[in-house]
Amino acid sequence: MPIHLVWGDDYASSIREIENIIQTYIDPAWLSFNISRLDGSDANQSLRALEEVKNAPLGKGSRIVLLKRSLFCNGCSIELANKLEQAINLMPEKTHLILNNSNKPDKRLKTTKLIKKNIQSNPLSSEKSFVLPLPWDINGQRNLVQNIARELNLKINNQTINLLVESIGNDSSLIYTELNKLSLLSEAREAIITQDGNKEITIEVVNALIQNHSTNALEIANHIIKENTVVALEKINYLMQNGEPALRLVSTLTGQVRGWLWVKLLDSKGNQDINEIAKLAGIANPKRIFIIRKQIQGKSTEMFLDLMKKLLNIEASIKLGLKPIDAFKDNLLTQSKN
Repeated sequence: MPIHLVWGDDYASSIREIENIIQTYIDPAWLSFNISRLDGSDANQSLRALEEVKNAPLGKGSRIVLLKRSLFCNGCSIELANKLEQAINLMPEKTHLILNNSNKPDKRLKTTKLIKKNIQSNPLSSEKSFVLPLPWDINGQRNLVQNIARELNLKINNQTINLLVESIGNDSSLIYTELNKLSLLSEAREAIITQDGNKEITIEVVNALIQNHSTNALEIANHIIKENTVVALEKINYLMQNGEPALRLVSTLTGQVRGWLWVKLLDSKGNQDINEIAKLAGIANPKRIFIIRKQIQGKSTEMFLDLMKKLLNIEASIKLGLKPIDAFKDNLLTQSKN
């Protein structure tokens, strides 16, 4: 009967939440018998999930049916919607359904309303959202660090949080890994234990581990726009050597340059309404427009169009098998032909 709705584009945090639910409700000795992992992008597997949730657990503990990429809150067939309504009424008390999707649930859908009603009425049901802050959303990144630290029972002050944001950005998986390392380092250095029993991560410990090798995609984009290409390439190489997926880096840089291009084009047309500019440019916070205007001052539309072309070429080269750092070098160091 319990339903757990886990959504958002923070893949690493979503996975940790799902594994936490599994560990909470399934008896380890009966794990292989009482868990089903299915893919909701396949209609047949979605139907299978709705059949399996009708089964009671074997042995001790509960049973869990996990449906990744679930479409129940983001648009599904009438058949699936009807099957869900039937399944909810037939689910045993100790069988849990976990629905996971990167997109925000659509509140207008009948299936979403049905699931939300279950979550509100059943104390074992839950909804958790994990949304990554945008690269320029510094407050959002601070909150992300704070939330992960709380998850690890760690205490950090604002100065330490700021340093971690500058060093890592919005990569929740890397933040989680680095905070774990910092926790171990603090323990080795006889960490400060606060009154609430949490371990405190100090800025000295962060500096000792990170050693000023800090960078993120937004910083790289700023170096590119200032034509500090060599510095940008060094930071790109550092990020990829430390596990940053090349295509995700390209995607982040493309989003940043696209935002600059839109603002430049709309400004050149004389549009002064920052709310309208933000909407057209796909920028969530209209106040961000003031910062972008300062960044792009004195830059031409042609420059941003050229950067977009180079990033598309980098993406294509990587997908065709070229070594990622070579793809960046070949395109960013090439002078455009005007």
